[in-house]
Amino acid sequence: MKVKVLYFAKLRELFGMEGEVIELPGERAYAAAIVDLLRKRGEPWSTQLGLDSGNRMAVNQTLAGLVTPVQDGDEVAIFPPVTGG
Repeated sequence: MKVKVLYFAKLRELFGMEGEVIELPGERAYAAAIVDLLRKRGEPWSTQLGLDSGNRMAVNQTLAGLVTPVQDGDEVAIFPPVTGG
């Protein structure tokens, strides 16, 4: 299964790319599988995608959580929390 992953804000800068297509085993998975796969790359992935990072996710432009199912061809966006003042 292939999904398109998009990175926003500081994640885009730190990872050096706007997005990529990644391959996951099987026909269905959960968003958590994507995060786990990316974290295994090491730094800066493991720190920036840590469970305490506060990042948000969207699957096909709908806010999602780690237990949201993903399917072949889905678009998954990962973006850091928004801060302001």
